[in-house]
Amino acid sequence: MATPPRSMSKAVKTLLQQAELQRSSDDLTGAAATLERALRIEPDSAYVWNRLAHVRAEQGQAGLAGELAAKSNAFAGGDETLKRDNDKLIARSRSR
Repeated sequence: MATPPRSMSKAVKTLLQQAELQRSSDDLTGAAATLERALRIEPDSAYVWNRLAHVRAEQGQAGLAGELAAKSNAFAGGDETLKRDNDKLIARSRSR
């Protein structure tokens, strides 16, 4: 799994932590809403788009997960780890 960039704002880091807690307790709807809130703060965060793609995949929304992973790739720059993770999500979404 990719790691969040250091340049991320404290507010977004806090929201990411909250979303991960929600996700780990099977509150995928809450996790998605929290990640969408983080994206309103940092709409060009490849990492947050990636995390939302994972949540959507867990919700069974493979097509949407692939779209979100592609969006993440658009912002990923040189983060090859994140791009590989996104590419796996995209491939899984196409195979479903």
